[in-house]
Amino acid sequence: MALTGIEIFKKLPKTNCGECGVPTCLAFAMKLAAGQAELASCPYVSEQAKAELEQASAPPIRPVAIGVGDKTLKIGGETVMFRHEKRFVNPTGIAVLVSDKMSDAEVDGRLKKLSELKFERVGLVLQADLVAVKGESGDPAKFEALVKKVREKLDGKGVVLMSDDPKVLGAGAKAVADRKPLLYAATKANADAMASLAKEVSAPLAVKAGSLDELVELTTKLTAAGLKDLVLDSGARTPKKALEEQVIMRRAALLKKFRPLGFPTITFPCEMTDDPMKEALLASMFIAKYGGIVVLSDLEGHSLFPLLLERMNIYTDPQRPMATTEGIYEVGGPNENSPVLITSNFSLTYFIVSGEIEGSRVPSWLLVKDTEGLSVMTAWAAGKFGADVIGPFVKKCGIAAKVKHRKLIIPGYAAVISGELEEELPDWKISIGPREAGHIPAFLKMWKPE
Repeated sequence: MALTGIEIFKKLPKTNCGECGVPTCLAFAMKLAAGQAELASCPYVSEQAKAELEQASAPPIRPVAIGVGDKTLKIGGETVMFRHEKRFVNPTGIAVLVSDKMSDAEVDGRLKKLSELKFERVGLVLQADLVAVKGESGDPAKFEALVKKVREKLDGKGVVLMSDDPKVLGAGAKAVADRKPLLYAATKANADAMASLAKEVSAPLAVKAGSLDELVELTTKLTAAGLKDLVLDSGARTPKKALEEQVIMRRAALLKKFRPLGFPTITFPCEMTDDPMKEALLASMFIAKYGGIVVLSDLEGHSLFPLLLERMNIYTDPQRPMATTEGIYEVGGPNENSPVLITSNFSLTYFIVSGEIEGSRVPSWLLVKDTEGLSVMTAWAAGKFGADVIGPFVKKCGIAAKVKHRKLIIPGYAAVISGELEEELPDWKISIGPREAGHIPAFLKMWKPE
């Protein structure tokens, strides 16, 4: 049973040192009770208290890491049912399936797409995360050869190894043991052998069952055997049943604190349909509700891109606006006579403005001022996009060394600051641009440096 904040506080050192990132031990205890902090953040907690509090303060859904280094994929660790309650923590991993029954050309094609399909959006590079290697042949040597090939061709991405045969899975697991693969899957028939293999290679283990009741039995058995990093597959392969069980597992873990189901999940749209578009639709459902990993049969840009966008939007913290890095941005290859515009660092504002500048075919310099992710109007109202902050930024950012002229175009919504800005920048002429980004191309067509 979960402890209250006061019960946790009684076991803390009560130093109020603040080294955990929270001013007082009481505040830290409240965050632990709410699943918003980790006990490891406290440097002075005693070993006895750590043992007593570790389970009580753990997230209701255990975080699991797949892979190593900067390509490590973290799933689980969630603390809320709905994004607006707080935020979702670890984005759904997207995997592409390859099999040891496929031709070399087909395997190479899918691995190439995994490496090359990348999309830049709001300053982020979006791409799939994993390759799921399936041992369908039943031949350990053939499976091991495919796993080694995948290892050579992938740039450190995580791997899911799939087989019901512990011997086949073991051959592949030992070939990539240092990459911390996810082993799929322990079942009622092979649970003991799979548990031994997972311990041997120190890898997380997926658990597959025919029902939720059977899944609870298996996870209880495996955790009792000392395995902590588990990933759940309820076995459902129809959209309705799979969605129902995703929601049931999430609710049981978060609302009931039911530990046997407190693990991230893996879903298989690739096994639910032969229609690529329907598969993408099912994948979008599992990204929203509540798949830790989604396995696709293949990757195509027209279906992968919207899935990546959906994932980015769902896993963006709703309490923190997406922001672009402050600085000077070149749009269309500007030169010393190109216009200079300035805007806020709200990502949507930046991409709309830069897109309209690019569409105008007038090479330009775009200055992006840090406004803590606020739009132009909101930032101006909050005092973060006024003459007193824009002036020093223009002086220090280095744009003066890049252009011969001294003309700065400000957003039409910030026209009120033009007079003050001319006082802050006496060497610059301040021009008031359009209020709407859609009018930027026509405005820039009239640009003259003198």
